[in-house]
Amino acid sequence: MAEKIIGIDLGTTNSEVAVVENGRATVIDITPGCPILPSFVGLADDGSILVGEPAKNQYVLYPERTIKSIKRQMGSADRVEMGDATYAPQEVSAIILRRLKVIAETHLGQPVNKAVITVPAYFSDAQRQATREAGEIAGLEVMRILNEPTAAALSYEANHQDHKKVLVYDLGGGTFDVSVVGIEENVVEVLASHGNNHLGGDDFDAKIVAHLVEHLKTQGVDPTGSRRAMARINRAAEIAKIALSNQPYVRIEEEYLLEKAGAPVNLSLELARQDYEEMIVGYIDETLEAVHIALKGANLTVSDIDEVLLVGGATRTPIITERLEEDLSLTVRAEVNPDLCVATGAAIQAGMLAGEEVTAVLVDITPYTFGTSVFGELNGVPYPFKYAPMIHKNTPIPVTKSEVFYTMHDNQTTVKVNVYQGEDPDALNNIPLDEFMVENLSKVPANNPIILQFALDLNGIMQVSAREKKTGLEKSIQINNALTRFQEGALETARSRINALFAHGETLEGQAIGTGSGATEHQLTAQARALVEKAQRLLDRAVENDREEMINLIEAVNDALINDDFTALAGPMAELSDILFYLES
Repeated sequence: MAEKIIGIDLGTTNSEVAVVENGRATVIDITPGCPILPSFVGLADDGSILVGEPAKNQYVLYPERTIKSIKRQMGSADRVEMGDATYAPQEVSAIILRRLKVIAETHLGQPVNKAVITVPAYFSDAQRQATREAGEIAGLEVMRILNEPTAAALSYEANHQDHKKVLVYDLGGGTFDVSVVGIEENVVEVLASHGNNHLGGDDFDAKIVAHLVEHLKTQGVDPTGSRRAMARINRAAEIAKIALSNQPYVRIEEEYLLEKAGAPVNLSLELARQDYEEMIVGYIDETLEAVHIALKGANLTVSDIDEVLLVGGATRTPIITERLEEDLSLTVRAEVNPDLCVATGAAIQAGMLAGEEVTAVLVDITPYTFGTSVFGELNGVPYPFKYAPMIHKNTPIPVTKSEVFYTMHDNQTTVKVNVYQGEDPDALNNIPLDEFMVENLSKVPANNPIILQFALDLNGIMQVSAREKKTGLEKSIQINNALTRFQEGALETARSRINALFAHGETLEGQAIGTGSGATEHQLTAQARALVEKAQRLLDRAVENDREEMINLIEAVNDALINDDFTALAGPMAELSDILFYLES
């Protein structure tokens, strides 16, 4: 029996798994008649693992041992609590992926070891690598990390021969992105993308939650101190949001939510769709701005677009279709289930990789610019951190770009290479990804040529190398993510933890993963140094008290770096970042 590769949509709110069978992509049922797995993970009373609907159902009663919306923390160094243990975001996502893997194996009647997993087009390198690590922990070889709008376009346009330009508007539970896609003779080419990794249906829920909390406060009670009450309010908000997609009013009722002076406090409130839409109008405006940024990135105008495709459950909100049609004067297509089209497209890509008869061909892009910093002129003055882009946003991938740079001093034997992600001409305003030193260069006069190369693969993982032209001396690094690369052996440790949860139903004591030596410390050092450099540049802008605090924090960061005390970095870096945020806003 030929090996199957499955396609997985790992979503903030819901996840799905699909496979190509007999030349057709099929989304596999999680339970009879239902192909959607809620992206919830929890522990039952006896310590056994809960995934999907059972975990979602217990969230209201036991939020302290249930996790939701973990996708929003992918690529971060955060750890989340579940019962008595703590877990990295990769581990929680791996539990969801493990469940989908088992479901696919049951459906197919054979082992499944390979998968294509989708991510938002605007996911960073760190978030993509974290997704790949989650797959590895779950026992899957991740064959491709695929952009969600690209997958959706594959799903809509499989076996179509039309020549068209399509706008894919993807609004899920936790993320938003928009892509401009060209389709010609079964070739699907992403021309440009833009988006926001922290905008989605969860934010719509949060607006309703805030409205309900304020209503309760008028009754003299504040529910925010009760995790259980807030979990019930969150669930009620989500149910109300879904109902308002199909009806103009909804009644929100939660009996005995809290107590006040020994008496029960009930939540009872009617919410109108018009009032709800006014709550979220700012978010909708932001998505429409992103649409025009993506069009500009593709060098197209609205008149060049043939149609709009809707992806993600949050697009069922009626105002979204109304605003898109009003803003673009185009009919919006939603005939393919917006919850399932990403998984279907992932399965189509998986089928291609498995050598199955699937007609579409895929050309993807990078949604970010990557570059380095050089000594140059910024705003008319010499500046040591001028941004030098190497791979520009919306470049088709895979791609390799090389540029030549030159040493500044006679007999210069070392060069420091900083790698950034972003668009700002000041490198320090971009995201530092990593840094490395090229040493033992030839002792020659200034202007010794150093060839810098950036290579970005189909999964958004980048190799950076610097080579002295004269001698061929070379130093290179692989940038897997900015903060959370698991140290060697930690993936196997994480896999063992997750296997134990499934096999034995035991809660395990949490152990920090990714806080030891290796890439994590190296990249934390790069970020800390970039933060200090930026803070020193902005000292003159600060008032006296802030300036003194900044100096103290800079010293604390430097002391931690000198002593290799990486646990001591987090506090002063966070405080320093907060001050810089307000200075720049």
